[in-house]
Amino acid sequence: MLKIGITGCIGSGKSTVAQIFAVLGVPVYYADEAAKRVMLTDGLLKSQITNLFGNDSYFSDGQLNRAHLSSIVFSNPEKLAALNAVVHPAVFKDFDNWCDTQTTPYIIKEAALMFESNSYKHLDKVIMVTAPEALRIQRTIQRDHISEEAVKARMNNQFTEDVKLSRSQFEIKNDEMHLIIPQVLALHQQFLVG
Repeated sequence: MLKIGITGCIGSGKSTVAQIFAVLGVPVYYADEAAKRVMLTDGLLKSQITNLFGNDSYFSDGQLNRAHLSSIVFSNPEKLAALNAVVHPAVFKDFDNWCDTQTTPYIIKEAALMFESNSYKHLDKVIMVTAPEALRIQRTIQRDHISEEAVKARMNNQFTEDVKLSRSQFEIKNDEMHLIIPQVLALHQQFLVG
C-alpha cells in the first residue's frame, strides 16, 4: 500500500484537495484532527503536556485548554518545539495503527507540518498544494476570522512554500487559475497503478 502525503502552507487548500481524494474512495488520515484527538485520549501524552505546560493545559472535564497552550507556544519557538516533540510521536503511532486497518492501493495523510515534523519520512511520496501567498493570507483570514498579522505569525512557524515544494514529488496548483479536480484525477490514476 502506497502512503501519500498532502501538505501545503497555511491557506493553500490542502484539506480541500484531500477531500477530493476522499470522494474518490481513498482513505484520508487528517493529522491535525488526529493530533487534537490523541491530545484528549492518550493518557501518556496528556501527562506529558501537563508536565510541560501546567495543570491549566486541561479543563476539569478533560478537554484541552487550547487558549492556554496557544498563548504559550505561538510566541515561544522553544515551547512550540517542546509541544511538537511529545505530540508528533503520538500522532505517528496513531497513523501507523490506522494504516494497519486500511486495504486500499494507497492512502492519503494530510498534514500541515509534514516536513517540519519529519513525518514525510514515513511516506512514499508527497503532494505539495501551492497557492500565491496573498491568496493564502486572504483565505486564512476569511476561514479563521483572524488578522493578517496573526496569519503571518502562523506562517513563520512553517517552512516556506519553496522549501516544502523542493522536498515534494508532486504539486497541485490551487491558485484559482488551474482546475484542481483534473490534477487530482491524474495523480489518482498514477497511484492506483503503483
